[in-house]
Amino acid sequence: MSNVGDGIIANSGSWTFGGDVPNSFDEHILKSVPLYAEGHELIYNLSDFFIKDDSVVYELGSSTGKLIAKLAEKFETRPNVKFIGIDVEQSMVDHANSHYKKLSNLEFINDDVLITNFLSSDLIICYYTIQFIRPSLRQDIINKIYQSLNWGGAFIMFEKVRGADARFQDILTILYNEYKLSRGYTPEDIIGKSRSLKGVLEPFSSQGNVDLLKRAGFVDINTIQKYLGFEGVLAIK
Repeated sequence: MSNVGDGIIANSGSWTFGGDVPNSFDEHILKSVPLYAEGHELIYNLSDFFIKDDSVVYELGSSTGKLIAKLAEKFETRPNVKFIGIDVEQSMVDHANSHYKKLSNLEFINDDVLITNFLSSDLIICYYTIQFIRPSLRQDIINKIYQSLNWGGAFIMFEKVRGADARFQDILTILYNEYKLSRGYTPEDIIGKSRSLKGVLEPFSSQGNVDLLKRAGFVDINTIQKYLGFEGVLAIK
């Protein structure tokens, strides 16, 4: 067992979002992922372009529910807009439900996105989610997202990405480790987190993610945020 920071303990290759992780997740992720809060704000502002009076909005991998709850609160005056957060971890869903149960336009579901039947939607968000899905299944999920979107609807995908080649990957890794040190993590925390993510977090390159989107049918694709190996992409159907 290794300490990965913020009181979270994990074994090598066994990182999970279940158990007690929801209680410290928001603090941990804000420190671990560059521009995490800024990405939330960007999506908050982008939502005006795609959410209509009768829209369905999904967040896949909604974790503690903070992002989709922020959107649901913004559009609370539009009673026919429906927000749905889906997460495979029951403890995350329980945490989200306990914090945002007052929002009548928001629902959290414990389910696997691979088997979920999506309603026709205008906005789907994956905020650092696809990177945790087995690579062989990712195309199926992106295809499903594309098919469920209405024409003109949007898919917002934020992901950790690999460098274009080994030299760039080395640079990104070193700079990211320096970033985490500057946020108060110890070298032991950083190594422990890296070990816990072995075989769990498998990022693609930027081009690899774009290829997934294009194969699904997306044509209009644009990067909306980028910092080292952390990238947000907007794809419009």
